[in-house]
Formats: sequence, structure tokens, C-alpha cells
Amino acid sequence: MQPVTVEFLFDFGSPNAYLCHKVLPQIAAKTGARFEYVPVLLGGLFKMANNRSPVEAYAHIPKKLAYERLEMQRFVDKHGLTAFKRNPHFPVNTLQIMRGAVAAQKLNCFERYVDVVCASMWERECNMADPQVIAAELSAAGLDAQAILATSQDADVKARLLTNTQDAYDRGAFGIPTFFVGGEMFFGKDRLREVEEEIMRAKAR
Repeated sequence: MQPVTVEFLFDFGSPNAYLCHKVLPQIAAKTGARFEYVPVLLGGLFKMANNRSPVEAYAHIPKKLAYERLEMQRFVDKHGLTAFKRNPHFPVNTLQIMRGAVAAQKLNCFERYVDVVCASMWERECNMADPQVIAAELSAAGLDAQAILATSQDADVKARLLTNTQDAYDRGAFGIPTFFVGGEMFFGKDRLREVEEEIMRAKAR
């Protein structure tokens, strides 16, 4: 039997995408599912969907923002994600590192790239909009920063990120993280239990 494939639409700029990334291996081990990471440009998706980040959307609702922070801390505590830190440069323009993700797919170093950039953003508090910082972080992790940054400027890499983002919107996505289990869409880290349940239903079918 083929494993169930779950599409994970992500952008490094989303702390919730980072938190999901850290938890997905547990779900994969438990269910046998395979998570396919799909780089999507969150800023572009927001524009298409006429959406805004919670920080903007709830700027004048301080109690809502406080509750959002509480729920995030509960998730962190539940899963023991003690390395997580709130990036002082947030929100970060992720265009370069998201193009880098597509470039890393092309260069067959995607999984390592994702781990490194996630940690740089949400554990080491780096400004990952700065090309020099990006290069330094990748090099320190043993990745070929020069090759990744150069490939990220290829026309097909730029086009793939735009296509991924348009496809996400066309399928109903409006934010990150978004999951697709077959034709079923789930949004946010708080739907991981439902993602797992849908995986089990798909396996039963």
C-alpha cells in the first residue's frame, strides 16, 4: 500500500509553519504518511486572498492578540519545543529564502535547507531578509550558500514559487500553514489533529 501523501504549504515567515514542521515527524511516524513540503510565498498569498497577518488584523484587539500568544505558548509547551524564540525582526520579507527553498529542491538539498532556515528564523533569531545573514547561516550549516543563492535567481525557480502560490490560492488557501490530504484542506497548526484523522480515513479507504 502506498503511503498517504499530505501537502504542507509553508513559508518560513510563519511561526506556526515552523511549529508544524517540528511536529510533523511525529505524525508521519505514527500514521505512515508522507509530508510533501510546498514552498508558497505568504505575502503573495495574502494579497491574492485579501488577507492579513494576525498582528495586523487584530492590531486594535489587544485581548485577541494576547490570546493568540497564549495558544502559541500552549502548543510550544505541549510539544516541548523549547528552542522556539520569537524573531525580533518579525515580520521578515521571505522572498529570498522562499526562492532559496525552490532552489534547494532543484539542488537536492531541500530537507537540510528547510531545517537550517527554520532554525535560523525561529531558534537563532536571525534577520533572514539580509542576504549576508542568509549566506552565513547556510554556510555555517555546511550548505553551498553560493550555489543556492545563485540558483534562487534562475527564471524557472522564480516561476515555480509564483506558480505554487497561485495554485495554493486557486485551491482555496488563504494563509500558512495549510495542509491538503487529498482534496481536503486544513488551515493552521490547530488542525493537526484533524489532519491526522483524515490521514487515517484515507488509509482506510
